[in-house]
Amino acid sequence: MAVPEYIHRIRRHVGTELLWLPSVSAVVRNDAGELLLGQRADDGRWSVVSGIVEPGEQPATAVVREVREETGLEVEPARLSSVVARPHTYPNGDRCEFLNIGFLCHLLGGTARVNDDESVAVGWFPPDALPTLDRHARVVIAHALGITEKALEAGEHRPAPAASDGGRPAWFLPAGTAWSESPED
Repeated sequence: MAVPEYIHRIRRHVGTELLWLPSVSAVVRNDAGELLLGQRADDGRWSVVSGIVEPGEQPATAVVREVREETGLEVEPARLSSVVARPHTYPNGDRCEFLNIGFLCHLLGGTARVNDDESVAVGWFPPDALPTLDRHARVVIAHALGITEKALEAGEHRPAPAASDGGRPAWFLPAGTAWSESPED
C-alpha cells in the first residue's frame, strides 16, 4: 500500500498542505555485505526501503512490515541507527515533514523482488558501488554503517557492528539544527 487510507482522508481536507508524519527506514545487508535498495515508482530514484508508521503501530513493527511489503524479504531490526526530521515534496505536490527512524536490520530470509506498486526495481548493491542516492538515503545508510556521508560517497566503508556489541548510539541532528542547515559529514 503506497499511501495509508487515513492520509487520503486527511488530504481530502488539507490538500497538499504540510503534514507531520512518523516514518521508518531500513538498512538491510545480505551475507555478501551488499545493501538493499528499491527504485521508487513515483520519482525513479533509488533509496532505502522506507514507509509511514501506521496509527497504533510500533516503529520496529513498521520497518519489518515495510520491508516485507516492498521487497518480500523478512528482516529483524538489530538497532536504531538514526532519528531525523526531514521535508519531502511528492511529484503530485503533497508536502510532508517526516520524523524518520532509521534501523539497521538483519536479513532473515526471502528473495528480493518488487512486491508492490511503490517500486519499479529492487536490488542489492555493494557499498562502494551505490547508485545515485538522495541525502536522506545517504544519511540513513552512513549512520547504520557507522561512517560519514562523505566516506559513503567515496566508497569507503566497514561492516556495521554486530547488534551484540552494545551498539553505536543512534545519530541525530544537533538541537537547533534544521535539515536544510545540516552539514554533510
